[in-house]
Amino acid sequence: MNDTHYTQAEMLTEKKLLRKKNTNALLCCIVGVAINLIFSNLAKLSGFPVYLDTVGTILSAVLGGYLPGVIVGFTTNLLKGITDITSIYYGVLNVIIAVCTAFFAKKGLLKKVSGILLTLIILTLIGGGLGTLLPWCMDELTFDAESLGAKIYSTGHFSTDISQLIANLITDFMDKFLTLLFVYIINKVIPDNIKQTFRIAGWKQTPLSAEEEKAARSANSRLMSMQTKILLMLTVAMVAVAAAATSISIMIYRSTAIKEHTRMAQGAANMAATIIDPDKVADYLENGSDSPGYNETKNMLYRIRSSSPDIEYVYVYSIRKDGCHVVFDLDTDDVAGDPPGTIVPFDESFLELVPDLLAGKEIEPIITDDTYGWLLTVYQPVFDSAGNCVCYAAADVSMHQITDNERNFLVEELALFLGFFILILIVVWELVEYNMVLPVNSMALSADAFAYNSEEAREVSLEKLRYLNIHTGDEVENLYRAFVKTSEDSMNYVTAIQEKTETISRMQNALIMVLADIVESRDKNTGDHIRKTAAYTAIIMKHMRKLGIYTDQLTDKFVADVVSSAPLHDIGKITIPDAILNKPGRLTDEEFEKMKEHAIAGSEIIGKTISLVPDSGYLSEARNMAEFHHEKWNGKGYPHGLKGTDIPLSARIMAVADVFDALVSKRSYKEPFTFEKAQEIIREGAGSHFDPRIVEAFFDAEAEVREVAEKFNMADTPL
Repeated sequence: MNDTHYTQAEMLTEKKLLRKKNTNALLCCIVGVAINLIFSNLAKLSGFPVYLDTVGTILSAVLGGYLPGVIVGFTTNLLKGITDITSIYYGVLNVIIAVCTAFFAKKGLLKKVSGILLTLIILTLIGGGLGTLLPWCMDELTFDAESLGAKIYSTGHFSTDISQLIANLITDFMDKFLTLLFVYIINKVIPDNIKQTFRIAGWKQTPLSAEEEKAARSANSRLMSMQTKILLMLTVAMVAVAAAATSISIMIYRSTAIKEHTRMAQGAANMAATIIDPDKVADYLENGSDSPGYNETKNMLYRIRSSSPDIEYVYVYSIRKDGCHVVFDLDTDDVAGDPPGTIVPFDESFLELVPDLLAGKEIEPIITDDTYGWLLTVYQPVFDSAGNCVCYAAADVSMHQITDNERNFLVEELALFLGFFILILIVVWELVEYNMVLPVNSMALSADAFAYNSEEAREVSLEKLRYLNIHTGDEVENLYRAFVKTSEDSMNYVTAIQEKTETISRMQNALIMVLADIVESRDKNTGDHIRKTAAYTAIIMKHMRKLGIYTDQLTDKFVADVVSSAPLHDIGKITIPDAILNKPGRLTDEEFEKMKEHAIAGSEIIGKTISLVPDSGYLSEARNMAEFHHEKWNGKGYPHGLKGTDIPLSARIMAVADVFDALVSKRSYKEPFTFEKAQEIIREGAGSHFDPRIVEAFFDAEAEVREVAEKFNMADTPL
């Protein structure tokens, strides 16, 4: 490929400019992170109820666009997470704020008051609304603006959650108002030419003008753009990996948590079993707290339960056939313990364990969700001096604590994933755009605009294509180089092709007219029949397009081919003897059978012409009309008895034109029908003789059809 238009020196200059521009964009990111950290620390020191931790994020998004804004937002929270781990989870909010701000800035909303107000509301909802929802889903995090929330709650009009939400929205509104005010002032002060240097540019070609870049970015695809496909695949892959990793992590976490809680419950049950005097169990059941040592043992059980906040219940049951006989049952804040001797029915989930419990066997820890909730239960048998199991010491651990921890873990992972995901998505978006979308769309736009109408226009178009200078260093560059070479080669053939096309066109017109004149000179009945039918077909096709009939087939080429070759539809009559062709009266059956042969004969004549004349595709419709114009929609025509759309469209159109002209024309064997009578016959034939949709177009063109009929000296006919 000839690249002399774009010199090596110009390429180096372009790369230096891009490198300098991207350096400025990187500095913009660093400054943005610094502004976030400095302003947030100043806000804390001042004690003013604002955060000011998104000033740099919003400023970077306004000046640099999506990528700088997202980088600043996420990096800020990563750095803050060194001293405060919870800040990392809020990184997703900073990233979402960056994306929204960049979007609003791109749409020009930050240049007018209404747009700034809308941005302020949206950012407040993100910071204050989502900023409240996130810690609400994570129990270990505390709410911000607690004092303001407490004052709102003290009014008695709102719940604690709603009070905190309102407090956070008010605080965040003030925060975002001051932030946007600062950003607006800075944005006004910085000149536009300097602002452009803050945007990351990864051009792998000659940079496009603003209009060209807009066109290249907005180029439409038939189904889905390449950029969208790549991002969709990346999203699916990342979500799948995140879902798999999170599921595995939660399963491992749950398994580990259950094991730890089981050990905790086993420890509590074992301790409870050791302090129970088995020889006094019967007395405890009989006399309860009146038994010596009962209350002391119960207090020791309370201390065992309070040793861990995860232990929900501690109790001692004597298992008998009629149920669980309470020995000790400790009170809780929500549930009062049953008195000694109370019989507690077996829960359904314990029924299969009853035989082992009655036998005094040790049982495995069990997780149930019955009368007392979702619990992990451990039973420890207590044996008397004779080796008999007199009771079981039990400890229950609530499974809700495990699920609460799982929920917190899931929310933390989701917050981190979304932050990383948006960052990666924006980075990939930029890479795909500059390395694939813009280069490919630039080539596509150049191809669409390529002009072949003159040698000068072709050269200008080729120079524009060369000027793109796509240098992605991959398959896109290979495609570009091949595209340029193909375009150069095509230019060398265009002139020859144009000359050849003109020659073929002249041959086509000459051949059609010669053949048509031959037929015209032999048939003394038809007069101007071939010219009138050609005019009728043109009118019918025009109105078919107007009414949306068979428009997928009525291409410009099809219409031109039909109109040009319509005069040849009766070319086969050249093989019919004059005695039959020009007979003044009605033909006999034998003569009519002979006359019907003109359809096949015409097809054969045109077929031979097609085989002798290269690139004569236009004659295919002439052959269709010659062979099939006497076929009928109901299949009762000749020569093949074709039916419906099996009949070529050109022949179905010619059938209407041919019959109509025969009806309104004078013949040696008949007088002409009136225009209205001929129309009535055509209408009656719709759906039997003719394609009804073509008949619809024919009647839509009534005025033009009448004009053609009158033009060809039919004044003697009472039209």
